[in-house]
Amino acid sequence: MLKKILFTIPFIIGLILVRLYEDSWFYDPFLNYFKGSYKENSFPDFNGFQLFVSLGFRYLLNTVFSLGIIFILFRNKEFIKIVSFLYIVFFILLISTLFYIINYTDSSYNLTLFYIRRFLIQPLFLLLFLPAFYFQLKSKK
Repeated sequence: MLKKILFTIPFIIGLILVRLYEDSWFYDPFLNYFKGSYKENSFPDFNGFQLFVSLGFRYLLNTVFSLGIIFILFRNKEFIKIVSFLYIVFFILLISTLFYIINYTDSSYNLTLFYIRRFLIQPLFLLLFLPAFYFQLKSKK
């Protein structure tokens, strides 16, 4: 067990670094927008392509680190296949919804945008998958 924990530490550090350096590593005008009084303001100006690439790259980094953690903890290639597929599907759904909201709605959808963006920029799926796979393995025993 100690060996698993030691091997997951670099992946956890990777997730932490993505979060710590989000302002300098990624283009995201919505970072400051949601830190301020966004309920009264309209969406900030943004470069759609640059935002897509930045969110995609951040999502990819979080996905790679999350897959590393899942693989180290469970050593199950089927879990990795399932999670990889789900990460791709979720990215397509979330990024499409995010750009739809930004381009075709008004600021009354701020809270929806906030949570969709949160799933794209934070490793929240990891927090869902870890207990799911843990209980899956426990139920097989």
